[in-house]
Amino acid sequence: MANVLIVHGVGGDPNENWFPWLKIQLEELGHKVIIPQFPTPKGQILSNWLEIFEKIKGELGEQPILIGHNLGVPFVVNIIEKNPVKAAFLVAGFTGIAGNQFDESMKTFAQKPFDWQQIKKNCKKFYIFHSDNDPYIKIEKAEELANNLDTQFTLVPGGGHLNASAGYTHFDLLLEKIKHEL
Repeated sequence: MANVLIVHGVGGDPNENWFPWLKIQLEELGHKVIIPQFPTPKGQILSNWLEIFEKIKGELGEQPILIGHNLGVPFVVNIIEKNPVKAAFLVAGFTGIAGNQFDESMKTFAQKPFDWQQIKKNCKKFYIFHSDNDPYIKIEKAEELANNLDTQFTLVPGGGHLNASAGYTHFDLLLEKIKHEL
């Protein structure tokens, strides 16, 4: 059985969007799922989030599956840069400058040089999901991320930010892709 970490985004929490639904689905299949609360927006810096990750890292075991949404994506990339994982699922994410009002509060996570070769060495399977009408993250950021990871991204037409306000309290496509890695 795989251990799974789900990481929320800016202003997020473990009980929003499709996270609780996905946790239930994966736990029913016998997997351990951890969705920590990271400090946001107050205290939202990479070092604070990494501190929380270090506290739960032991529970994840070897080769966990990581799932990030929004700011959770560059955070997951930061984790993979230093830790081997089985697979990564990156939803409505980015690295670099996102080009929105949250850039200043996200810069420690995303606006830095990443060692893409090491990241690809530590994770062989990347799945990227992005919408064609995301109001926060332009589709070009998904293309850039896919290029850096030598992978493709899955376009979700009309999916908005792939969050609850866009109707995503369930995310069946994501679940199906995760099942391929379990």
